[in-house]
Amino acid sequence: MKKVERINIIMRYINNRAHFTISEIMREFNISRSTAIRDIREIESMGMPLVAEVGRDGGFFVMQNSVLPDVHFTDNEVKALFIAFMATRNQQLPYLKSRQSLAEKLLGLISENQQDDLVLLNQILLFEGTNPNNPDLLDLTDLPHPMLEKLIQILLSDSYLLITLKEEKVIKSYPIYLLHLYREKSLWLIEGFDLKEEKKQIFPVDHIIDVEPYPTKKRLSKKKILEKLSKQEKVINLVLELGPKAIAQFKKYHPLKVSISYTNPYQTTAILKTFINVNKPEELTEITNWLLFLGGDIKVREVPEEVLEGIQERLCLYCP
Repeated sequence: MKKVERINIIMRYINNRAHFTISEIMREFNISRSTAIRDIREIESMGMPLVAEVGRDGGFFVMQNSVLPDVHFTDNEVKALFIAFMATRNQQLPYLKSRQSLAEKLLGLISENQQDDLVLLNQILLFEGTNPNNPDLLDLTDLPHPMLEKLIQILLSDSYLLITLKEEKVIKSYPIYLLHLYREKSLWLIEGFDLKEEKKQIFPVDHIIDVEPYPTKKRLSKKKILEKLSKQEKVINLVLELGPKAIAQFKKYHPLKVSISYTNPYQTTAILKTFINVNKPEELTEITNWLLFLGGDIKVREVPEEVLEGIQERLCLYCP
C-alpha cells in the first residue's frame, strides 16, 4: 500500500474511533512503530486535531467536530465503483435517481486519465441485462417497483408492517413481521411472519399497493415470533449433490424456496437441501418435474419415496 493511500485510510480509521493507540495502528496496518508515529505526526500536520493522553494506557483521541479532508479515490477504487455500477445495471434496484447522481459525482471527481479508463471499460465489459448498443454508465432505465423504496424506508425504523396486495383483482391486507427483503429470479420478494396466521409467508413486492407500520398494540414480540418459527421448522427430506450441468439448469429455473450451497470456490459443485411436502400433490408434481429438468448430473443423498415413485411414473411414460 502506498504511503498516501495508507495515511488516507488511517485518517478515516481513527476518525471513527473515540480512542486509539500506536499499537492498534501497528497491528491494523501491519507497520512498524516508527512508521506509525511518523504517519500520525503527518496526519496532525494536515490539520486533524489529535489529543495525546499520557500514562500507562495512554493513546490518542480526536477532538469533536473535526473535519476530514476531501475523499480521493485510487485508480483501482474508481474501477471497482464503476464496474459495480455496470454489473448492477438493469437490475431493478431501488434508489435509481440517487445512483444516477452518484455516478455523475464520481465522474466529476476523477481525473481525465481515469475517465479515459472508464470509457474503455464501458466499451469492452458487458454484463447480463446490458444493452450492447448503448452501454452507458448513466443509462439506468429499468425502474424498480415504486413501492420498493417506501418499503425500505419504513423497514429502517420498523419491521412490523401492514402490507396490502392486489392479486387477480382481489385486495387483501396482511399484518407481518418482516424477516427478509430479497430479489430472486428478477422478482423482489418479502419473507415475513404472518402475525394473523402465525406462519412464514412469501409476498411479491410487485403486488403491493400500500404499506404502513402495524399498530403496536396488536404486535407479537420478536422473541415469541422466533420461538414459533423454530417450532415450525420443517425437517429436510431432499438432499442432492449437483454437478456443473445441473447447476446451469438450476440457474435457469428453480422453485422460489429452494437454494443451493456451492462446495468449491469455482462454483462447479453444490449441495441442495430442502423440505418437500409430499402431502401436497401440486408441490410433489412440481418438484418431480423440476428434478427431471435438472438432468442426470446429480447424486441423490436423500429423497422421499413419493418423489421417486413420481419420477418412475414419468419415465415409464416414455418406455416402449
